[in-house]
Amino acid sequence: MKPTTVAAASRWKDRRRGPGLTTQIFIGLLIGIAIGAIWPSFGVAIKPLADAFLRMIKMIIAPLLFSTLIVGIAGTGDLKSMGRIGLKAIIYFEAATTVALFMGLALVNIFQPGAGLAWDMRGDQSQVTGMAQTQQGPWDIFLHLFPTSVIDAMAKGDILQLVVFSLFFGIALAAIGRKGQPVLDVLDSTAQVMFKFTGYVMLFAPIGVMAAIAATVGGKGLWILYTLGKLVLLMYGGLALFVVVVLGGVSYLIRVPFFTFVKAIREPFLIAFTTASSEAALPKALEVMERFGVPKNIVAFVLPTGYSFNLDGTTLYLSLASVFVAQLAGIPLTFRQQLIMMLTLMLTSKGAAGVPRAALVVLTATLTTFGLPLEGAAILLGIDQIMDMGRTGVNVMGNCISTAVVARWEGVLDDGQMKRFARGEAVA
Repeated sequence: MKPTTVAAASRWKDRRRGPGLTTQIFIGLLIGIAIGAIWPSFGVAIKPLADAFLRMIKMIIAPLLFSTLIVGIAGTGDLKSMGRIGLKAIIYFEAATTVALFMGLALVNIFQPGAGLAWDMRGDQSQVTGMAQTQQGPWDIFLHLFPTSVIDAMAKGDILQLVVFSLFFGIALAAIGRKGQPVLDVLDSTAQVMFKFTGYVMLFAPIGVMAAIAATVGGKGLWILYTLGKLVLLMYGGLALFVVVVLGGVSYLIRVPFFTFVKAIREPFLIAFTTASSEAALPKALEVMERFGVPKNIVAFVLPTGYSFNLDGTTLYLSLASVFVAQLAGIPLTFRQQLIMMLTLMLTSKGAAGVPRAALVVLTATLTTFGLPLEGAAILLGIDQIMDMGRTGVNVMGNCISTAVVARWEGVLDDGQMKRFARGEAVA
């Protein structure tokens, strides 16, 4: 059979299968919005479908991450190389999150979404009073890196602790040479099985997405967007600006076509956006960035590490929200105070990885530190799910591009595979 005939047959087979996963997820998103708006009680009632999908994702993460990271590290057998990759990743993470913080600071000062809003700041703050106490200090963050038990880290879904254990395990496996080959072969097979497993779980993504967005719209109601619409619009505008200007600029500098990159990560982005869960997008993100041409060892190390240290969307939101609360309370902040606040956020935003409602935890700690009313955080709690969707999607986008940045920096980004991906050809 001629190549053109094979390609035509492949396209015909794809058409017979129906719409792709991205299209199905988008359809699920639209149906979920309609259900939540028209039939709110039913939208809230089907939330267990979303929870079930998220549970299926979480059961994949530990074995997938453990196997892929160890295979990536032990496969290179180069400890010096992994140290260099880690250093470059941290440098990029800090640069990207700093830009996100100051972009948020600029936007909130230019547009002042909280100025002139007559909001009663004496409301109930019981839901946020305990959050400030959960914020971790520098030594807590350091100690949190090291698990007392890898089984416990897997059970809790603590990605950072799992990365640290896998890093040491992979180095030790590489150090023993040929004796470790049987273990490496088993883990390589495990990784392949888990990627196939991920494909099966993703078949349920449209249903999970539909239920998640239906529960959000049905529970919160579309009215909440009008109440604090200026802040919501400003945050989403800021996130869009960050994606186009910063991530687009980064992709240009590393010679990665931006729209090809966006096409590559559309599925993990949509999953992250609709479920407001970075974890839900991790298995698919690992898969697509490896297919995109980033070596396995870089994807497996940089991507999960970025889940703790490269939260671009979250840091932009935090700078917006903290100054917004001050504006809402009518408390003027000097440039020096705002600068100190940004430096504080730069450190504290790294300490809430894995904490439920991490952004609110950091925000309440910041408000307490700078003497701003906690009622502001209670007000934002009402729209946190809506805000969380946008910042989580951008977090995943930023982490995906970071793997390409480090790969290009290392000189190992496979341009040929990236071009084949862009043309829609099958890549291993």
